[in-house]
Amino acid sequence: MAERSIRGEIQDLSEHRIGSAVFGKAEGYSVVEDSSVRVHVRQLRLKLHEYFDGEGREEPSIVEIPKGAYTTLFRPVEHRTSTAPVPVAQNQLGPGLWIRVLPWALAACFFATTLIAWFSRPTIANPPAPPWPLAALFNPPNKPVEVVVADVNYGMTRLVDEQPVTLERYLSPSYRSGEDLSNAHPTSREARMMKYLSGSLLTSYADLVVVDTLMRLSGSSRDWLAIRSARELRPRDLEAGNFVFVGSPSSNPWVSYFQDKLNFQEGEGKVGESLKFFRNAHPKPGEQATYQGLAFTGSSGEDYATISLLPLANGRGSVLILQGLQQEGTEAAGLFLADAGNRQKLQQALGFSGSPTQPVYFEALIRTQAVAGAPNATSIISTRVINP
Repeated sequence: MAERSIRGEIQDLSEHRIGSAVFGKAEGYSVVEDSSVRVHVRQLRLKLHEYFDGEGREEPSIVEIPKGAYTTLFRPVEHRTSTAPVPVAQNQLGPGLWIRVLPWALAACFFATTLIAWFSRPTIANPPAPPWPLAALFNPPNKPVEVVVADVNYGMTRLVDEQPVTLERYLSPSYRSGEDLSNAHPTSREARMMKYLSGSLLTSYADLVVVDTLMRLSGSSRDWLAIRSARELRPRDLEAGNFVFVGSPSSNPWVSYFQDKLNFQEGEGKVGESLKFFRNAHPKPGEQATYQGLAFTGSSGEDYATISLLPLANGRGSVLILQGLQQEGTEAAGLFLADAGNRQKLQQALGFSGSPTQPVYFEALIRTQAVAGAPNATSIISTRVINP
């Protein structure tokens, strides 16, 4: 700490770096959960204050560590000059000399130990750049990427109302307030439910898993991810920029905005009473016309999801859509992208490899085997290359 302060390299004096270099903490350790660096620095600060307030009060300089910082300050002390200096006998110089030299010798040992620990520390690698296909969202760099998570309130409102909802109706103030119901005479229980849903913001566990996956994959660009609820988005926001939409039209109505550009489109019969499915608009040989998913979230069986990368209509950005028929499918889509082997298989299915210089827009249908609400054994069923 002292060496870095003297050299002016205070950017290296962070709690995380000190923990890794001096105390041998793992690279990814959390300073929120592990306060050992703060505790040791606080003790060192108190010891320095105690020393220079006591036996070291005659030292020509004071060493300090300011509160809330990890820099080391060296402050000179002005001693009062004595008008009548008393001569010191020769045999009294020995102990006094040791008292003056000992703190500096200890400080030198401390600095040497710090130097050895610093240069022996494991190399901290810079976070990697986002892999394909996320790389297309961070081009150009240093621009926000909006992650729009599902509106669970909207999905629950559909079940109460038992009616499909268009994006236009979803955006209307009357629908947001719960006044626009097909049932003109709701029961008191339904009215209380609608009042709660219209005044709160909820999302799903699957969306949290996907967001966590996106943050880990974004690497050095993770600070540019911005999380928003579907309820907070407005049509003008889609005029430019890069976006990730999590969920299907039945949980994130903004996905319906792009449905006409997709080959695999979500469908369902009566809301809340029939199974949802992906409709294959243009089946290839050997493909099914429809792919039916789980009856409801939390059950076991096969569920389906799509991973799609599309350009905005005006070409001023890109959109990544991760949608499952149920939450298990949405979660499986995020976990699929988190695996480098799966990303390589997807590239092979699309007919290319490596890191393309230009965005490769595509659509992929995947299947997962869910067990008690947990996705497992995900595989690619079909892919399409989208030509903008």
